[in-house]
Amino acid sequence: MTAAIVDRLAARADVSLVAYAVTGRRTTASDLRLPAGVPLCVTRVPARVLFDVWRWMAAPRIDRWTGRVDVVHGTNFVVPPTGAAALVTVHDTAFAHSPDLVTAASRRYASLLRAAVERGATVQVFSDRVRAEVCDLLRVSGDQVVCVQPGIAELPPGDAATGRRRAGAPRYLFALGTEEPRKNYPRLVAAFDVVAAIDPDVHLVVAGATGWGSEALDVAVRAAAHRDRVVRLGYVSDAERSDLLAGAAALAYPSLDEGFGHPPLEAMRFGVPVVAARSGAIPEVLGDAALLIDPASVDDLAAALSAVLTDAPLRSRLVAAGTARAGRFSWDRTADGIVACYRSLAERTG
Repeated sequence: MTAAIVDRLAARADVSLVAYAVTGRRTTASDLRLPAGVPLCVTRVPARVLFDVWRWMAAPRIDRWTGRVDVVHGTNFVVPPTGAAALVTVHDTAFAHSPDLVTAASRRYASLLRAAVERGATVQVFSDRVRAEVCDLLRVSGDQVVCVQPGIAELPPGDAATGRRRAGAPRYLFALGTEEPRKNYPRLVAAFDVVAAIDPDVHLVVAGATGWGSEALDVAVRAAAHRDRVVRLGYVSDAERSDLLAGAAALAYPSLDEGFGHPPLEAMRFGVPVVAARSGAIPEVLGDAALLIDPASVDDLAAALSAVLTDAPLRSRLVAAGTARAGRFSWDRTADGIVACYRSLAERTG
């Protein structure tokens, strides 16, 4: 997401970007895949050290490394102290309301965010749901939190036949995302087991990097009666992702919490019907273009998956609504919103 925004901003004539990396490693612009011509400043001080200091002090300022700028944008929950205007992007608030779904490192964001807001930082979010949660969590007014929706990943054209070969199945439900607790994959496997008992051809394909929810998924797969039809591909490239989306019978997205939710919109762009959780910002993002379910209910999820596989009129309605829904999201529109925010902050701080 950040990379797509940076690419759009770097192409504009009204923005001059300076990238910074808070790390003790010898990081280069090529490591971060920055657009050509965007300079990179590296603190060469470990993030954990600076984060501990920034909880309590407004120093050292990031300007020490970047030089004078108009706005400092922290794109992932943390914005350093600065003499300029500050903007911090908050993707979701699971670190506060569902700490069991995130890593110990993520649970540290709350104190860093409070310190940044107390220093006058503005918060940027991608959904109104997260906007309301941030206002409640940080006890700030609505004018200190700005919502700018993201675009959708620009994936290469997909080939359905190639996707089915990669999946090892002619007909499959597809799940896309890192194996972590919030993705709710153990319940998805249990729901698939119900569907597989009455549908002898369908498979479940899970693509996503191994995460700290992988062990729970291992247990769920071993317990499944139809474990031989559960395929775990691990991390896949953008080209593979496109092929797998193109070949899928449906996308399953039963997340327990999301601050936005990109995979369902990507699937909709490929004309794939979506079953998604009624949780977090997902209903706001998808509207009536997906079949929404209670992510805590295996029965609810199984019934929805069975319906999209067998009910042709329902599939047609979801595909048409999904295509229209996906068309509402644009990275150029996102860049316009971010630049408008930068301009307002810069003018406000002089």
